Amino acid sequence: MNLVTKSGKEYVCLMEIHCDFKESELKDVVSQFKGVIYQKPPVRSSVKRRVRKRKVDELEVLEIEGRRVLLRISSEPGTYMRKLCHDIGVVLGCGAHMRELRRTRSGVFVERDSVTLHRLSEALYLYRECKDDTELRKILYPMEVAFCGIPKIIVDDEAVNSIAYGAQLMAPGIVAHQEFRRGDTVALITWKGEGIAIGKALTDSDKIGKKGEVAKPDRVLMDKDVYPKAWKK
Repeated sequence: MNLVTKSGKEYVCLMEIHCDFKESELKDVVSQFKGVIYQKPPVRSSVKRRVRKRKVDELEVLEIEGRRVLLRISSEPGTYMRKLCHDIGVVLGCGAHMRELRRTRSGVFVERDSVTLHRLSEALYLYRECKDDTELRKILYPMEVAFCGIPKIIVDDEAVNSIAYGAQLMAPGIVAHQEFRRGDTVALITWKGEGIAIGKALTDSDKIGKKGEVAKPDRVLMDKDVYPKAWKK
């Protein structure tokens, strides 16, 4: 589900500058890279090398040791940290490069809640060999956790199965909703909070009437016939 991969990211980055510098000068240059910036992906990248805009929400200098600088960056997806370090070095006038990088957040998922592969392996072993899912339940998250941060629409039970079959969400099938704009990504959920689908809003939330299309599913998450086929009644 690209809902997570396309959500905001946070990194801790170790940058090395190629000359001596004043701390005040560095912080002044770093502050220029907050907000909307222009980037051209590096030569070794998986996307077409063309200039594009990216938004850097936060850019903080955490530590300075010699020519090495530890940064914390919060940005929209697709922002290249090594290019960011390179561009900071260009503005400083002597160059810089990224030495280390660690992602600390992807959407609502943060590093402090992560688990090691060793722990995951043990949990899977207990489940498969001993039929004990206690440890596995401590590790796994319901997929609905990924819906945090995007508008949600609660769907009436009688409309759930039609959406599971790929139908668009119509106004009569809505129980409640949060605010959204046309074109926004929205999550369709049941009364119980179960994920039905991720889709695109076809209208603004304040323009929903008694009839009409409201959202078009892009990715259906719920199996068919979990809820009854109300349209056969």
